[in-house]
Amino acid sequence: MEIRDSPVSLPIMPRRANEWKTVLRELGITPSRQLGQNFLVDMDVLADIVATAGVNVGETVVEVGPGLGVLTAELATAVGPTGHVVAVELDRRLAAYLPTQFVNIPHVRIVSADILRTDPLELTGGTSYVVVANLPYKITSAAFRFFLEHPHPPERLTTLVQREVAERIVAVPPEMSVLAISVQFFGTPQLVRTVPPEAFVPRPAVTSAVLTIARHEPLLPRAQWRGFFALVQAGFGAKRKQLHNSLTDRLRAPREAVDTALAAAGVDGIRRAQTLTLDEWLALYAACTAVGVPLDGAMGRRVGEGQGDDADTNADDDIGL
Repeated sequence: MEIRDSPVSLPIMPRRANEWKTVLRELGITPSRQLGQNFLVDMDVLADIVATAGVNVGETVVEVGPGLGVLTAELATAVGPTGHVVAVELDRRLAAYLPTQFVNIPHVRIVSADILRTDPLELTGGTSYVVVANLPYKITSAAFRFFLEHPHPPERLTTLVQREVAERIVAVPPEMSVLAISVQFFGTPQLVRTVPPEAFVPRPAVTSAVLTIARHEPLLPRAQWRGFFALVQAGFGAKRKQLHNSLTDRLRAPREAVDTALAAAGVDGIRRAQTLTLDEWLALYAACTAVGVPLDGAMGRRVGEGQGDDADTNADDDIGL
């Protein structure tokens, strides 16, 4: 990992989409679909993101995917010279360009790295921090899992994500999903506003949304995360089935033990996974543990293990932590 410290006036950023297209041409950069590069250039949206993030003077901000540095400049202003902005950029071309824009701003640091393989402790020096990001949509759930499950998590996250994903994250019964439970287990999400495609260069094919997550303490000790999320994954593994059938099949558990746990948790076994609240999943986990329902035999990929990859899709719940 290469770290470049910028050696104090902020750069003057272009303000129109066609001006940014000119910058990209001059740099010889064609936005990469593989990297999910859709650069946010709408100044009103940028201002809303900074306001939503509630960035304070003197705070440390980790920005993921700074791109052309437009949001970076706004964050640098918000934290002031006593704060820190650590901008992590995967694209080496942009990681080389950005220090030229912030050369006289010592509280901005450009890091050329993959955020999913970078330790937040190293980035922040162990201080408290917030995350602000225009996330490539293909790593949305992996990035949330990475930060929320990390031993040194952020106080809050403010991100641009696909609108449909944001709506799933803030969902309530009967529209719950693995993704909603996985985020709400660690924090309180809020969909702040939608963002149209024309706010980006190039324009994405989808509408985006500004999402904020205020982190709270996880609802179970870390040692119990694996079992809890194995239970949730099992419930949603065949979410069109009634819950008692899905859990029996996916956990490879005796039907009698599953029925006993459901009754102890006060959950009707004929319900479906998406109708349960987070509190009901927690009660069901406690009941399964009490009556000895085996969670280690759950079929499918485990969630809640903090793996920094993007292999978190499955047939029944296409985005899940």
